[in-house]
Amino acid sequence: MKTNSSLRFSRRHFLRTSALLTTALATPQVLTHRVLAAAGAPGANDRIGIGIIGMGRMMGGHLRHLVSLPEARLVAVADVNLPRATAVTEKHGGVPYQDFRRLLERKDVDAVITATPEHWRSNICIPACQAGKDVYAEKPVSLTIREGRLMVQAARKYNRIFQVGSQQRSMWVDIEACKFLQKGGIGKLTKILYMNYPTPWECALPEQKIPEGLDWDLWCGPTPLVPYNTDLYQPRANPGWLSFRPYSGGEMTGWGSHGFDMIQYALGMDASGPVEIWVDGPRLNPPTYTAAENKNRGDRICSEPKVFFKYANGVVLEPSADPKPPGFGAIFISDRVNFRLDRGRCESDPEDIAIDLMRQRPRDYDDSHVRDWLRCIKTRQLPRADIEIGHRSATICHLGNIARWVGRKLRWDPVREEFIGDAEANKYLDRERRRPWVLPEKV
Repeated sequence: MKTNSSLRFSRRHFLRTSALLTTALATPQVLTHRVLAAAGAPGANDRIGIGIIGMGRMMGGHLRHLVSLPEARLVAVADVNLPRATAVTEKHGGVPYQDFRRLLERKDVDAVITATPEHWRSNICIPACQAGKDVYAEKPVSLTIREGRLMVQAARKYNRIFQVGSQQRSMWVDIEACKFLQKGGIGKLTKILYMNYPTPWECALPEQKIPEGLDWDLWCGPTPLVPYNTDLYQPRANPGWLSFRPYSGGEMTGWGSHGFDMIQYALGMDASGPVEIWVDGPRLNPPTYTAAENKNRGDRICSEPKVFFKYANGVVLEPSADPKPPGFGAIFISDRVNFRLDRGRCESDPEDIAIDLMRQRPRDYDDSHVRDWLRCIKTRQLPRADIEIGHRSATICHLGNIARWVGRKLRWDPVREEFIGDAEANKYLDRERRRPWVLPEKV
């Protein structure tokens, strides 16, 4: 039987989930049965007051879903682009703010959803926890490994429900496939093939006029104050902040936080991670974009060198040679089966394994990630994509970027969350921040 990445799966038996919403499946997570303290938490019949922070590309879908849910009510919207926040509140109600700190001061905001650029994530989520708000934060949940750990600490110290926007943790196929793989459903895993996600590059775009109502200094926040340019401000443009350091981890964290999240889940490593990372060539020398240009050139350059990961159990992750690799999952290989998982879809060779697994799907399964968060706010149980899980999945992405930046083999301690004997690599565990947006040593 073939076990390489070019294996072709039967399209006739390609299986996909449906969005059938009514009830939820029990959550197979780390600390699943732990119940958090809930001083002042909404009661079972109370509507949860929601504050939105960052009204950009990803928030549109969350907003449409939120306003349809009877258990939630929109209280306030904060965005550095005040006209954008105002437009939302004029249509759906609530109060607009330009500075998210004013929103966090409101007593009627029980919880916040944030989908800002990644360089803002920790500076919003940690104060939100300190203000007693439950949090839903888009993935990747951090820009550095240190930020992620501080967010976990803040959520635990202040007893906050913290859901990370890794929606596949609420999709039935992804849940059952990962549980199946975790239990040895295809035998002992020997190798996992993942999409070769690119690392970010540098930005030196020319200055343009700042749009009316946009606080550009606030948008830059903890990063250096640089000239405004629409192809930096937009998430996906020519190329957009998602491709630029220091605002993002590139597609390594953008798409990778989905794919590596499924790998972590399938390996039962939600509270751990790999122990070795290496590359197949010299360190990355990323380009600098000085004019508007699509992301193709940057993605091509920043996809090298290729990155490999190894877990303590011997399983190796390596980039797939498949021309259409699973961007939201991976190909799991044992000595007898190839199993492909890619956001609500799975295939296997032999094909009967995936077919039999999918026949178990309940008709009444609720895959709403937001509703799971709202439910947990009331029950105080940990959500499906708890902050510890989101942090660990983002960590693998950061490890991949760091390996490219230093260009050598690294040993990682997933308990201490530091590189073993490599001072240069450890410098990448966190970043400098522009005042006043520094983070506390302890939360």
